[in-house]
Amino acid sequence: MATKLRVRKGDLVQVLSGKDRGKQGHVIDARPRERRVIVENLNIVKRHSRPKPIKDSSRMGGQQVTPGGVIEKPAPIPISNVMLVCPTCNRPTRVGMTVKEIKGGKVHVRVCKRADCLQEIDK
Repeated sequence: MATKLRVRKGDLVQVLSGKDRGKQGHVIDARPRERRVIVENLNIVKRHSRPKPIKDSSRMGGQQVTPGGVIEKPAPIPISNVMLVCPTCNRPTRVGMTVKEIKGGKVHVRVCKRADCLQEIDK
């Protein structure tokens, strides 16, 4: 089943619940099948990794090794826990879809659903 998200890579979002509630960040990766997004510098988790040799490194000299230790990286957040921040009114908003007529045909455009804004999100 093909699913669509109204939040895309590069969008500014605000976290609604969890340990990072109220914080804002840009979407690094959107995963529609999982209904999750990865937001930069939010929902940080620690992973312990071993040093591993790099495959197909240059044959000259010794083997190159990726360093081990504790690595901090952002983890996916459910899409229901984030809300898009409108670029014109700078507030978290629900996203609506409208059809826009262009020379070539019809295009779906995301729109801010706040009553005092109603501006296009995609420019």
